[in-house]
Amino acid sequence: MSDYKLGLDYAKAQDNLDELSAYKQQFHIPKDANGKALIYLCGNSLGLQPKSTKAYINQELEDWANLGVEGHTDAKNPWLPYHEFLTEATAKLVGAKPIEVVTMNSLTANLHFMMASFYKPTKERYKILIESDAFPSDKYAVESQLRHHGFNDKDGLILWSPREGEELLRNEDLEAILKEHGSEIALIMVGGVNYYTGQFLDFKRITMLGHQHGCKVGFDCAHGAGNVDLDLHNSGADFAVWCTYKYMNSGPGSLSGCFVHERHAYNKDLNRFTGWWSHNKDTRFNMRHEFDVLPGAEGWQLSNPPILSMAAIRASLDIFNEVGLEKLIKKSKKLTGYFEFLLKDLGEDTIRIITPENPEERGCQLSIQVLNADKALHDKLTEAGVISDWREPDVIRCAPTPLYNSYEDVYNMVEQLKALL
Repeated sequence: MSDYKLGLDYAKAQDNLDELSAYKQQFHIPKDANGKALIYLCGNSLGLQPKSTKAYINQELEDWANLGVEGHTDAKNPWLPYHEFLTEATAKLVGAKPIEVVTMNSLTANLHFMMASFYKPTKERYKILIESDAFPSDKYAVESQLRHHGFNDKDGLILWSPREGEELLRNEDLEAILKEHGSEIALIMVGGVNYYTGQFLDFKRITMLGHQHGCKVGFDCAHGAGNVDLDLHNSGADFAVWCTYKYMNSGPGSLSGCFVHERHAYNKDLNRFTGWWSHNKDTRFNMRHEFDVLPGAEGWQLSNPPILSMAAIRASLDIFNEVGLEKLIKKSKKLTGYFEFLLKDLGEDTIRIITPENPEERGCQLSIQVLNADKALHDKLTEAGVISDWREPDVIRCAPTPLYNSYEDVYNMVEQLKALL
């Protein structure tokens, strides 16, 4: 784009103009052995720690130390309803209504819980459609669901693949698959933002197509939550799941989020796995009541919330809530566009970006292929102080995250790459 300019002065000027630049100071930036800050472009794998996280977790440790079991009701942030403290900010972040979201479990566990309810195979309609290059855990999960229901996991899987010589998925190819196999497909379950290419799929169109053919539709938003405008309620999707440790900066292995569309909120007949936290709050502790499911996404919970993990999520969500998704996405598009501009200046005979060029079809991740390069190049980048992410066979994934990355970070990363090339 002609708006961008080369040179360090331009990067510094953009940082001075950036209304979100101060947020970088609110995060711990990893340093090298000499104490120099690394260029961290790996928020798509693990987000950085907000400096406020420690205080949020310490509050719960204090209350546990001082109150013991009474902390469930008497802690500063009582533990019994703790997951509810995350609901509103989570709903805002993923474009949902509060009744549609809950924070619980880990991502693949949530995917299985959702499939227990929304994958209802019959002899005629039992197949599951996923993208051909889905994140491995998604593929393993759907294959195991097919086996669990007594189907062959190879026959039962339909792959939506890019065309020969292309990396990106086309909607018209999905339309063609559904035209041919729609009556056999029980569930469409795709990654909302592809982990490898960074392609952000059209949720609304996919859902509409799936529903037209009688399929249930769900999305894995691991690379989307906190990165793009998911607009889950308006997408019409039946369900979605995501992790909180990537763009949502909640710490390694932290809890997952879950969306169940409002139209399913009061359907008590939906098959589901249950536990005491999906039971009516008013009678939950009267242990002898028959099961009475909660409405909305909360009705899929099993157990009482792990408070320390939720405290870390809350710390991060408070920052997102303060900034607002709109401002983040505005900066994200500009910062990623600048990154793309600098990479293209290295020469398209050297660098190939496989992420979509259209800013509406991607988040902040750019997946880069370097001509004749292998993992050694990525290793040298790491030694030069750039933390990015290698994915076989030949892609370096970089995510200039708008909350804590600067224009200068992006400029310096490309300079290091240039030096290595």
